[in-house]
Amino acid sequence: MAGKHGKKKNSNGKAAGTAKKANGETSKSNGVADNHDGEPLQQKKELPIKSTVTKVTTKTTYVTNESKGDGVIHLSDIVFYAFVLVALFSFMLTAYAIRLQAILEYGPVIHEFDPYFNYRATEYLYYNGWEKFCKWFDYQSWYPLGRPVGTTIYPGMQVTAVFIKKYIIGDSPASMSLNDVCCYIPAWFGVIASVLTGMIAYECSLECNTNTTIIGVIWNIISQVIQVLGNKNSHDSNEKKKPKVETDKEAATRKWKSAVLCGVFATGIMAIVPAHLMRSVGGGYDNESVAISAMMLTFYFWVRSLRSGDNYSYLYGILTATAYFYMVATWGGYVFVLNMIGLHAALLVALGRFSTKVYLSYSIFYLLGTALAIQVPVVGLTPLKSLEQLGCLAIFVGYQLLFISEQLIRKQKLSMANAWKLRLRMFAIAALIAVIAITCVLPSSYFGPISSRVRGLFVKHTKTGNPLVDSVAEHQPAQKNAYYQYMHQLCTFGPMGFMIVLGYFGDSPSFLNAFAMTAYFFSLKMVRLVLLMGPIASILSGIAAGRMFFWSVTQLAMNEGEEMEKKGSPSKATKKKKSKKGKAAAAAEEEESIFNDFKVDNSILSGYLGAWTKRTIAIFFLLTLYFSSSAFQSYSFTISKHLSSPSIIQPARAKDGKQIKVDDYREAYWWIRDNTPKDARIMAWWDYGYQITAIANRTTIADGNTWNHEHIALLAKIFTTNVDEAYSIARHLADYILVWAGGGGDDLAKSPHLARIANSVYRDFCPGDPVCSSFSLVPVTPGKEHLAIRKGVMPSPQMNASLVHHLVSHGKREVKVDREKFREVFRSKYGKVRVYKIIGKDEESKAWAADPKNRICDVPGSWYCRGQYPPALQEVLDKGKAFVQLEDFNKKEEDSEYQKLYMENLEKQRNRNQKAKDDRNDKAKQERERQAKLKKNEL
Repeated sequence: MAGKHGKKKNSNGKAAGTAKKANGETSKSNGVADNHDGEPLQQKKELPIKSTVTKVTTKTTYVTNESKGDGVIHLSDIVFYAFVLVALFSFMLTAYAIRLQAILEYGPVIHEFDPYFNYRATEYLYYNGWEKFCKWFDYQSWYPLGRPVGTTIYPGMQVTAVFIKKYIIGDSPASMSLNDVCCYIPAWFGVIASVLTGMIAYECSLECNTNTTIIGVIWNIISQVIQVLGNKNSHDSNEKKKPKVETDKEAATRKWKSAVLCGVFATGIMAIVPAHLMRSVGGGYDNESVAISAMMLTFYFWVRSLRSGDNYSYLYGILTATAYFYMVATWGGYVFVLNMIGLHAALLVALGRFSTKVYLSYSIFYLLGTALAIQVPVVGLTPLKSLEQLGCLAIFVGYQLLFISEQLIRKQKLSMANAWKLRLRMFAIAALIAVIAITCVLPSSYFGPISSRVRGLFVKHTKTGNPLVDSVAEHQPAQKNAYYQYMHQLCTFGPMGFMIVLGYFGDSPSFLNAFAMTAYFFSLKMVRLVLLMGPIASILSGIAAGRMFFWSVTQLAMNEGEEMEKKGSPSKATKKKKSKKGKAAAAAEEEESIFNDFKVDNSILSGYLGAWTKRTIAIFFLLTLYFSSSAFQSYSFTISKHLSSPSIIQPARAKDGKQIKVDDYREAYWWIRDNTPKDARIMAWWDYGYQITAIANRTTIADGNTWNHEHIALLAKIFTTNVDEAYSIARHLADYILVWAGGGGDDLAKSPHLARIANSVYRDFCPGDPVCSSFSLVPVTPGKEHLAIRKGVMPSPQMNASLVHHLVSHGKREVKVDREKFREVFRSKYGKVRVYKIIGKDEESKAWAADPKNRICDVPGSWYCRGQYPPALQEVLDKGKAFVQLEDFNKKEEDSEYQKLYMENLEKQRNRNQKAKDDRNDKAKQERERQAKLKKNEL
């Protein structure tokens, strides 16, 4: 085999030096770094191929770029390309259609809670421009404090929506409205994410990137360890064998087609996988709907920058950094993307795959990506201060040290043992310097703490010690059935693809294995992160399905003559080549094939019997793919209907069996908009703040953000304390109170969480009991069955006295609200929402909070001026204790006793709940057995 300039091998099979130089290769010096690829002379051919050199006997034969080398486009190629184009178009159309079900059913309605804030921010950006957006201090939220919106959100999605509206859709009256654009964006980007997922599967399946196996990599590491222990010189014992390069144009084309099919199938799977649908249905205008596309774009450019055989692929590191910048601007989950790439860079070193190309790719990405990331206002210098991101900085520094050491090793021509001594010496000095620097900087509170959400991924049961974070349902661990629910058939095909990637291993494919294991670990800890499993499960399943499909079709398309020719005697060139090899060379080649190519003896499958055996297996594979894909598609469309139901509009069935749509929530917000003063302040639990502000256009006390724990705790205290105390606080903050009622997940059901949040700051609420077990639903006591909220349970005395219980249950179970304090002014059609007017609100406190003179600015004349609580609330505020997070090592005071009690009591409560659940299950089982026995006796 010759280099790209036609250089031939000499008689003993060694490559000519000029061919090696022509390929831009440098010799490997110590087993860690070598050339741009990290694999000398491993430049496998890709399509289209300009020229392929094949040594037949003593001649050099050039194969043209035409199909199969005969200059003719074959029917099979036409069928293949037509199939790919039709399949891709069909999958993209399906990806779009399945995400439009919500819009077709309910119209262009924004879903959930957070998307309403996103829409309101988009609207502000659209009408006021970027400069005002960045200086937007919103006094309609977090009353009376306000919130600096422009510097506390990730604006990428808002900028995207405004760009589409202004420069693509247009501002004409006949064009789509901004609301419609925001509703359709999840569907548009769902299609983009599907295509990018397929591109990653394609890139990681290319022949040039799958040039080894995990066994070969491990064997190479073991060999290096043996050489180090044996103190062998790298020049005589660590020379890397020249990898085999495919010279058969037809075989190379087959492998390329296999990679294409892997990408096509991955696109189709990602198009409908529920794990992605749950955050990309029409109307779900949330950050993740755009961020997943940004994440996949970043990952694609990263694996593309590692492509083997392309000496300049590291320049894709620039595009990786640019895509990462968009990811940073779009979603706080950019931390996962950064650490995923950093983890893969470290893994490549551990696997002995470090090379100049890998070094340049990661260095360019980190330097440029970080420089761009810090331009996002909400991020700032966080990448250089947060413990969640400093690991990637450490890897970057490690790469620089490793690269410098490799240059010194190559220059000094050190043996492998001495090379490792040099590396260890350099890293030890660097570690010492780092420890000294950290020791000096640590007292200055330079480093930021790990956030509660991230900490929850690494502690038992994901309980963080922060009751506010622990109260969010999507922060809970994933249940056993969650993976099947959101991935269905991918639970089978994903692991198959994982194993296949280990057999077709390389720099880029290894990223898929790291991605899969990391996403699976985090999704186990937090059910929300099952979202991350969607793309990687689609890629791995697409690889499994693509390779199975292509192999099966190939077997069925091959006739007996072709089979015999393929499996027959070796060619003359092969025989002549083998005859020139000695026994040692042949043994070395055989050993290499064991670890690199998984080659087996195919003689048992040769001949007509073997051909029909493989065809039978191929038919089985195709039938499996057909029935699995049909079941997966049917399941995905079924579950998409449930995912497409916006929480703000709920499908239900009336007592007469008629299907209805419950639109109580928007009905309540519209009533507030039309029937309250424009300066009215609406008190509601923080979940609903975004919707109230966006739809009703009224000031709220808190919304879905968690930036101020103490403020939310004050709101929780108002709802969960007794009516008189709640009234004395609420009259200084609000004009109306809105509650969700009507059963299910209403405010009364949420109130135990509210009690814990209140107690985390106001410790006198549940003295000595951080989980507030006294504020809960308890078994019904004899004689009080009329107080039962549902079968078998009733409010505890503390819950019974709370404001939230009175507001939700007013007029039920003998519960009455004091009309001198609160008066019901609105009840929705189906009783899901109630609005109460606060009687005797304090006008003086309202005027004081509205006066700009009472706001605190960071500098005179600045736009950043936060509000203050009215003086009348100071006595209440003084009773609170600032909440200290466990992970904040910059804290000035300890709160370990509270945290210890919180964890212990939470565990006890969990055990009690589990025991009660087991008892109920046992009783139900015994009842079923008793009924079955009675039925049997009757028979």
